[in-house]
Amino acid sequence: MDVSQYAELFLAESHEHLGMINQQLLEWERTPEIVEPIDGVFRSVHTIKGMAATMGYTAVSNLAHHTENLLGGLRTGEKKPAEDTIELLFRAADALEHAIDDAVAGRSTDIASDLIAALDAAAGGLGVAQRRPSVVAPSATSGPSEGPGIAIQVVVAPDSVLKGARAAVVLGRMEEIGVLRDVRPSRLAFESDDFDGRFGFRIETTAGEDILREEINAAGDILSVTVGGDAWGKASAGPGKSRHVRIDLRRLDALMDLIGEMVTARNRLIALSAARSDVVLDEVAAKISQLTTGLQAEIIQGRMTPVWQVFDRFPRLVRDLARDLGKAVNFRVEGKEIELDRAILDDIADPLVHLLRNALAHGIEPPDERERNGKSREGQIALTAIQERATVAIRVSDDGRGIDRQKILSEAKERGLVGPEVDTLSDEMMLRVLARPGFSTAESVSAVAGRGVGIDAVVAQLRVLGGGLEIRSEPREGTTFTLRLPVSLAIVRALMTRVGDESYVLPITHVAETLDLNPAAITQLEGKEALSVRDEIVPLLHLRDLVGASGTAPQRRPVVVLQIGERRSGLVVDSLVGQQEIVVKSFEPPKGMLPIFGGATILSDGSPALILDAGGLV
Repeated sequence: MDVSQYAELFLAESHEHLGMINQQLLEWERTPEIVEPIDGVFRSVHTIKGMAATMGYTAVSNLAHHTENLLGGLRTGEKKPAEDTIELLFRAADALEHAIDDAVAGRSTDIASDLIAALDAAAGGLGVAQRRPSVVAPSATSGPSEGPGIAIQVVVAPDSVLKGARAAVVLGRMEEIGVLRDVRPSRLAFESDDFDGRFGFRIETTAGEDILREEINAAGDILSVTVGGDAWGKASAGPGKSRHVRIDLRRLDALMDLIGEMVTARNRLIALSAARSDVVLDEVAAKISQLTTGLQAEIIQGRMTPVWQVFDRFPRLVRDLARDLGKAVNFRVEGKEIELDRAILDDIADPLVHLLRNALAHGIEPPDERERNGKSREGQIALTAIQERATVAIRVSDDGRGIDRQKILSEAKERGLVGPEVDTLSDEMMLRVLARPGFSTAESVSAVAGRGVGIDAVVAQLRVLGGGLEIRSEPREGTTFTLRLPVSLAIVRALMTRVGDESYVLPITHVAETLDLNPAAITQLEGKEALSVRDEIVPLLHLRDLVGASGTAPQRRPVVVLQIGERRSGLVVDSLVGQQEIVVKSFEPPKGMLPIFGGATILSDGSPALILDAGGLV
């Protein structure tokens, strides 16, 4: 049976197990007196071993076998694990990850011989010995069914995506220790999409029941194994088919593109229908609108992924970096169940790595320094996801030394980024300085305590995603970075505005309110126009000036109040057109273009419009 078609699925499943291995090892390192974490590591390594054997990835299954041997001894041992043993298991987990990636990519894998030797030596130190198969006499019959050999029925886990491959490897393992008879259903059925993972067979062997079970379970994702008795009669029983399937993200991307085109066509149809007095056309347009909206919601929901699928890789990163830096850190992750579009989730991984590295390297103080300052020796870093209306806020916070504003201000003045009259930096001004390209050079790292490293890259990536970044910092108390992101990228509700002859679009998620511009309410804030809105002073921007629109502005103009977190600004436009669902088309802005645009769209009349990026305006 050709299992190469399952390579990508094997990779996805293996990485899920690797994530679990790292989590459980971290938990075991914190609480070595309990055995549940090491049991979890053993099960994950055992499953990887079986899957790798199924796929024919010998190097992976061999490494997993040596790791599993050590884990087996640790599970039954009474001693607490030594620090070097845990470190060895982390090394083995890293090596497994590299071996899996190489195997799927078709690259040769060279497992370090010293790692294998270290695993075997550690297992030997625990007194682990190879288990020998127990010998039993072959059975002429087993249970009420006729036929020679031991009757065995196997049920592959319902959510397994490798049912046929796992069934095939079970039979392969059985053929190595005995003679197979009466395989039901036939092996050909394993390749069918209708194969539900239930199969049975008889085997003539001298191996004992425990060895049979061990070999079968080594295939991975085995729900149950019934040996002897009426096992053969149960081959037609078992759980129903799984209602969950894995879908390649590229298929979801293609579906999203298609539904995006449908939304554009729907908007066009609604506009044409509104221009005609045709009841039948109106009914058809309404029905298509209803169906498109439902289909759109289902596809978007299908792309939603809990943030833990990215967050779970960070505890290991924080642990390793903290050890390298000689710092003691307690890392917390909260809100792991919050969901984001998979495309957004994948793209925020690198920005989060930047912020976590910053928190560790330049925020959290060394233990002795913290103790001198009256803090606990162990620093605190938290990664938190929170649902806020139609957006998700992800915060990276630490209780470290905070950002040295005066050093940043001094550096910013030297570079001409702020005027000489500025004597302090607000959080918003500080973020704008840190996010300037080139500000975080190697020389300026020491000058500004290193807290600008990577911030420009973070801000740039968030703007591509239609999100924004906020910062809050207090000396000696710590720093919090907040990433605000849309739940989904492709289709958003938007406010349509016009300036001159051009249309501009603002995502509704960042629109706090709209109001008429009252000249009497205009005031000055730090030498620039601002608007008094219910006793709050809001900076004022004129879109006409930003885009260089020609012609004369109308006498009566509306103001769109934008809000990202606690930051607000007022955007003056010529007119408001209404609301509409739009399909977001990202683009790479031309050189010299103002950083206030986050994409483009096609309106219901077929004309293009630029999408304004609230993060560049607030």
